[in-house]
Amino acid sequence: MSATARQKAPMPAEIRAMKGGTPIVSLTAYSTPMARMMDAHCDFVLVGDSVAMVQHGHSSTLSATMEMMILHGQAVARGLETAMLVVDLPFRSYEESPEQAFRNAARLMAETGAGAIKLEGGETMAETIHFLSRRGIPVMAHVGLTPQAIHTLGGYKVQGRGAGAQQLLADAKAVSDAGAFSVVLEKVTETLADRITREIPIPTIGIGASAGCDGQILVVDDMLGLFTAFKPKFVKRYAQLGSDGEAAIAAYAAEVRAREFPAAEHVFADEAPGKSA
Repeated sequence: MSATARQKAPMPAEIRAMKGGTPIVSLTAYSTPMARMMDAHCDFVLVGDSVAMVQHGHSSTLSATMEMMILHGQAVARGLETAMLVVDLPFRSYEESPEQAFRNAARLMAETGAGAIKLEGGETMAETIHFLSRRGIPVMAHVGLTPQAIHTLGGYKVQGRGAGAQQLLADAKAVSDAGAFSVVLEKVTETLADRITREIPIPTIGIGASAGCDGQILVVDDMLGLFTAFKPKFVKRYAQLGSDGEAAIAAYAAEVRAREFPAAEHVFADEAPGKSA
């Protein structure tokens, strides 16, 4: 079923059932107005820890906090009716133990109304994914380039080249076997992304991976041209709202300084229209 034809948000099991069918559509969102714009067009909407960078000005996702994710998760939830809400577990909220992950995942779901959480990591997080899945927490996994591990990965490098391909394949299989209902493949070589998509039974969601993935996701501020500090190769800009917005602000500033705004139609008379003296 297409996103526009749905009457209510899909469940994680329904996203999983989309494996091999019509590609799954997703974007990130951090606010109610943005969520409303994408609700009818997306199968799920992710409140990503990228919010720390694109909304709060941090240099990486590592500064995202539980409070930040909950606040933005609540805002996005208010704008969604037919797309499923997924919220990222931020760095240092789940790595310590499965029990820590459960406490924070349960809090995220309870306080935002999310249908699922997303966490980063492959084989090393399989036990945690299994623990959560067995306790009513649907998990979207994330392998390949995992921004929370950027310091150990040595930067924002393409994953899956050379000897790393077998480990990445093992990571994808591990999270699938552990009970994840889908997995994000970030900045993975096209050939490997296609192989993973063929070999695991859960949907793959590509971001800098392959058109052959079961779905795609982008950071909305990237694809709308709102975040312009840098542009990853895998981003296609469908609009240039950043430059358009700056031009609009410049026009507003010029009119204010020239006393052209507010004009007569923007101010109020002493008496309401139609009233006699």
